[in-house]
Amino acid sequence: MHNAIQIRPDRSFVWTSGIQSPIYCDNRLTMSYPDVRKKIVQQFAEIIKASEKKPDVIAGCATAGIPHAAWLAEYLGLPMVYVRSKPKGHGKQNQIEGKIEQGDKVIVIEDLISTGGSSLDSALVLREAGAEVLSVLAIFSYGLKKADLQFNDANIPFSTITNFDILAEALVEKKEITSEEKLSLLEWRDELGNK
Repeated sequence: MHNAIQIRPDRSFVWTSGIQSPIYCDNRLTMSYPDVRKKIVQQFAEIIKASEKKPDVIAGCATAGIPHAAWLAEYLGLPMVYVRSKPKGHGKQNQIEGKIEQGDKVIVIEDLISTGGSSLDSALVLREAGAEVLSVLAIFSYGLKKADLQFNDANIPFSTITNFDILAEALVEKKEITSEEKLSLLEWRDELGNK
């Protein structure tokens, strides 16, 4: 869709974590398509609607989570903040931009979850500031066991609109990859998840 998914069998995509990948999911492209980003916001809103606890604030992870958090906060009529990966080097040296009150219930928005590190870091910064992090929501997850373990250890739930398995099947259905290539992608992911 809109060239957001690219595949390189030579695993020449390198993630922030250093992992070499045969697939790149560029959710940032969704910003350029109003119909797509509207669907993403509606899916996030449905997940929140089905949740027992409702948020007081929507938080975006810098940088890719920020626009989706802003659109979702606007859609829900809620305040929004965003979390930097590290405190700003000047001014007030904020790591959280926007207003968080002690006890605010927060949902954190990220574009994708691979190992879970960056979105968990944002959630923990919010927790340290006194917020109650209800969950992390993302557009996409690779389904790595490392992410599951890290979120479980932090006692923070997460959910995504879609995931690697669904994507791989959709690519086969659209004849963008073969069934053998799908199996290869799933094997790569499963091997990666066991490291």
